[in-house]
Amino acid sequence: MTEHKPVLMIGLALSAIWVALLLGFWLLIPVRTDAETGGITRLVIIIGIVMPLILIWMAVGLARAISDLRAEAAELRSDLDQLKQLASKPPKSTTPQVVPEPIPTQPLPAAQPRPAPPAAIAQPRQPAAAPHQASMDFDSPEPAPIPADTLVLALNFPDDADDHETIAALRTALKEPETARVLRAAQDVVTLLAGHGIFMDDLPPEHASPAIWRKFAEGERGKIAAKIGGIRDADALEIVSALLRGDEIFRDTAHHFLRHFDTLLTRDLPRLEDVHVQALADTRTARGFMLIGRAAGVFGQTGA
Repeated sequence: MTEHKPVLMIGLALSAIWVALLLGFWLLIPVRTDAETGGITRLVIIIGIVMPLILIWMAVGLARAISDLRAEAAELRSDLDQLKQLASKPPKSTTPQVVPEPIPTQPLPAAQPRPAPPAAIAQPRQPAAAPHQASMDFDSPEPAPIPADTLVLALNFPDDADDHETIAALRTALKEPETARVLRAAQDVVTLLAGHGIFMDDLPPEHASPAIWRKFAEGERGKIAAKIGGIRDADALEIVSALLRGDEIFRDTAHHFLRHFDTLLTRDLPRLEDVHVQALADTRTARGFMLIGRAAGVFGQTGA
């Protein structure tokens, strides 16, 4: 990589200098070749020649590793900067921008009945602002499922920069391509909602049983879907409805998120225990799904 080039050049320069010194020493100072030069002496000479080269390239490798760790830490800090606002709770605006005309309650494609798992939903159109996802579309061996506790922590996002357990879970989950798509889509949605004074921590849902969530993941709709949409905050629903109607960027981002989270439910809920299903349903990501899904008509009439 480009950032490693200076380190490699330094390593090559030091190696060349050492070889030049050896050649000069060998040419200027006669080397004893008589019988007094025993095996141990030869071994010491060889070690003296080779060891500096080994130390030089060990230092080069260590410098490259440190550079990689710094780049990774910088990327993680960048991700955390975007997630910090999840922990902050500024007061809600007393005059939210709302479009009075209600949005038509047309179900999204993800809300249509589907075959029982493991059938998959068709790949949705990717939003324009997701270039980081291009590298995830290559064929690769099926990754091992993410542990249930790790998945739940990642879907809830870190509370702050000191929430090391959740940060570690998030980093693990982002290594799995499909889960990474859900997390990035959820992050985009939660960030946009926070910009309009809507915070997931302020929206505790009406809890549905794990059995209801499992039926929803298997493709059942109607009354089952109505029980899933457990967020009924009128102000939040009205703002989200207005955004879905009048903000094309938010609408595309929200539909993209709903489809990917629906795919995650279909794929992962069958392997989770009830306690993990209940915990997943209370994460910030699931609350965003319930809020936007109800506003978009996935679970029935808006605000119903």
